[in-house]
Amino acid sequence: MKLDVNALGTFYRMAREGAGLAAGRLTHMTEVETQVGVTKLNFMRGREIRRDFEDANEKVAVRVKLTGAIEGYSMVVFERENALRVVETLLADSDSETDIDVDAGEFDEMTQSAVTEVGHIMNSGFIDGWADVLETVIDVSTPEFVEGVTAEPFFGEVDETPDEDDLALLFQSSIETVGTEIGFSHYLFPKRESMAALLDRLRTSGGIEYDKLDGFDRMAERGAEEVAKTATTLTGIDTSVEIRRLNFVSLEAIPEQVADETLVGVAFEFDGMPSGYLLFLFDEESAHEIVDAMVPMEVDEDGFGEMGTSAIKELGNIMASGFLDGWANVLDTTIDHSTPEFIHDMGAAAVDPVIIQLGENQEFAFVFDTVVMADGREFDCEVYAIPDENDLERALNNLDVDRIEETPTTAEFQELENS
Repeated sequence: MKLDVNALGTFYRMAREGAGLAAGRLTHMTEVETQVGVTKLNFMRGREIRRDFEDANEKVAVRVKLTGAIEGYSMVVFERENALRVVETLLADSDSETDIDVDAGEFDEMTQSAVTEVGHIMNSGFIDGWADVLETVIDVSTPEFVEGVTAEPFFGEVDETPDEDDLALLFQSSIETVGTEIGFSHYLFPKRESMAALLDRLRTSGGIEYDKLDGFDRMAERGAEEVAKTATTLTGIDTSVEIRRLNFVSLEAIPEQVADETLVGVAFEFDGMPSGYLLFLFDEESAHEIVDAMVPMEVDEDGFGEMGTSAIKELGNIMASGFLDGWANVLDTTIDHSTPEFIHDMGAAAVDPVIIQLGENQEFAFVFDTVVMADGREFDCEVYAIPDENDLERALNNLDVDRIEETPTTAEFQELENS
């Protein structure tokens, strides 16, 4: 199976179109204004998908089986309280005198039926949007109501769910109701053979072999582990890599994923095969924790000053070397990165300069989205590695996947210039 950016771009537009139709139908049913959240094409391993469902929160889903142009399963997933709030909204103007208890332990026949109806209409909205973009027919089975606190009820009977270490293409969209706490996510688990046939139909260039992208994903995972080791060594704070996935998104959607709060971090441009951008972003509290750990004297609490800024840049510089040197070793090439540029800005503004630069030449991007967490301390680091799409295709076509596990990821650190 081969992937190319044009085909994936069509899939992305398909997902956005479906999300828009689903949002409109939810507005029509509930008379509550809705908005489409972030739409992603995720390349995720089975263990990461299951981890999303094993956060101790009870979830409710409506699942349908698809046949025709796309084969697989489509599933709308609510947090349990959100599902009941949707039902409350639906029944508020009806003749029913039933009071919905959001904290109730069980769904009764009426609430289960209402959630199933909502989920089915949402699934149909997504699927109709895909069918419109693909100009084809996709058939939908009778909806199935599913609930649970682990991944098993949702995926136990879904053959298309990947095994623990298998990489799968997963469509994920979210819709939120404006001014309320109601929201849900949508997942599509396409059958591999069905997706391969669609990709072949839509592909306009040579494309990337799927096993090469799988290999690059494993390579990025090793790079992220190197980042965590480096952060532990430099700060003395035990850190580990949490959830990491490879997203295919439109450039304009990347700022939507960034937390709407003041962020501190560093940005790099890297040059070689591939070229692109690398960002490390911390919330302010995490950044202060880093400075406290690295600077052996008190610094300005309200800002970062010269010493605080230098500490953040030094950490970012060494983490960037650990991340990119591993790529270069496996690809048997050279990747250089710029000196770190300090970032201290609100949410999307922290990534806008990078998006503007990339947007001159491309519409979409593969984004390696990593979270490095500190054990027991406030130190969460969002890592965004965004390679140039043309460089990435060339690099992956030359990738020997057997080298990935054999090649060391030893970093050669660059010295920071004193400012």
